Amino acid sequence: MARHSSTVTLKLLLLLFLFRFSISEIIFEERFEDGWQSRWVKSDWKRSEGKAGAFRHTPGKWSGDPDDKGIQTSGDAKHFAISAKIPEFTNKNRTLVLQYSIRFEQDIECGGGYIKLLSGFVNQKKFGGDTPYSLMFGPDICGTQTKKLHVLLSYRGQNYPIKKELECETDKLTHFYTFILRPDAGYSILIDNRERDSGSMYTDWDILPPRKIKDVKAIKPADWDDREYIEDPNAMKPKGYDSIPKEIPDPKAKEPDNWDEEEDGIWKAPKIPNPKYKGPWKPKKIKNPNYKGKWKIPYIDNPEFEDDPDLYVLKPIKYVGIEVWQVKAGSVFDNVLICDDPEYAKQVVDEVFANREVEKEAFEEAEKVRKAQEEEEAQRAREEGEKRKRERGYDRRYRDRERYRRHPRDYDDYHVSINLYFTYFFLTTCYLSMGMLPNYFHFMPL
Repeated sequence: MARHSSTVTLKLLLLLFLFRFSISEIIFEERFEDGWQSRWVKSDWKRSEGKAGAFRHTPGKWSGDPDDKGIQTSGDAKHFAISAKIPEFTNKNRTLVLQYSIRFEQDIECGGGYIKLLSGFVNQKKFGGDTPYSLMFGPDICGTQTKKLHVLLSYRGQNYPIKKELECETDKLTHFYTFILRPDAGYSILIDNRERDSGSMYTDWDILPPRKIKDVKAIKPADWDDREYIEDPNAMKPKGYDSIPKEIPDPKAKEPDNWDEEEDGIWKAPKIPNPKYKGPWKPKKIKNPNYKGKWKIPYIDNPEFEDDPDLYVLKPIKYVGIEVWQVKAGSVFDNVLICDDPEYAKQVVDEVFANREVEKEAFEEAEKVRKAQEEEEAQRAREEGEKRKRERGYDRRYRDRERYRRHPRDYDDYHVSINLYFTYFFLTTCYLSMGMLPNYFHFMPL
């Protein structure tokens, strides 16, 4: 009987598992394997100006799996734009999951690494920074101060950034960015399968006016007691408390042996602080039995708020695109996923991160090689500098010898003049120290 019950339980679990995946949908998934170029269109945006960069199909310098390739930005100080057409879908009445991975292998200095979902018709060959989008999500780095994680949503033709200050990862390893938007307008942001933030579109974007506002006409009630502690009304001042002096004569002080009362007056011991003196008496504090807490302005319904139950619904999505500008290129985009199942998205991250340690080891080895090369180049530059310095010193000595060889009289006259001036200076100092004025002072050569 127990075996039969356990078999039934396993069958039910299997059915539930299959049912969940049968109703979930993978709208688009791109691992950039063979044939990816047939699905993606490289834009010509900025190409005529010579400002368009390229994408290379590569695993990168330190991928955890050399067979796992992505597309890497190539060409410094360029614009990069590429997009793929996907089956049109709407997120009405279902969860939207957008996820992808990026690895900044370069010292980016300044640039983006975000992804976009696009609605309506898009000329993919002209896809660029001015192309309208429904969702933009991902990191944006500039210097050491800006490491922003963008989440912009489009509503009725206007783009709204999230109000929170979210930060992205800035190291050179692979990181997954996941945005989940639910039918109740709630959202979650995950980085590497860990929730970084969550909230609601109603509060974290300035799309609709707030549901509640502070009642500016509210006044604190006259009987509102916001004193947490009060003086004990039953406290009594100890008898004789006010007669305790602040200072007392030092009991350890002694009259000096040479003290003379007739000349110095009556000796008095110096004063010291009285250890029994506790300052002015104050009744002790007790909990206020009538304490109601700190009064706060109450919130009331906002008369300007008009709910939109479809606030979370984006325009039907038809394309996914990457459109960024980077000072230094080298970012590897990979593992693009659009679906309605957050659990499947987590499985993708776990699958790729199975090689996480391999990637870290490859990165550390690449860093060792890079630092060794930099030290070698620095040493070579130091040696070149020393060599140029020696050559300049030799040339200077050679020029001085040649100048003396060609014009020896000029050098001899110069040295004679210098010696003569020093002699005059020495003799003048000697005469002046004896209060005498030398007879050559009036016609000393200038």
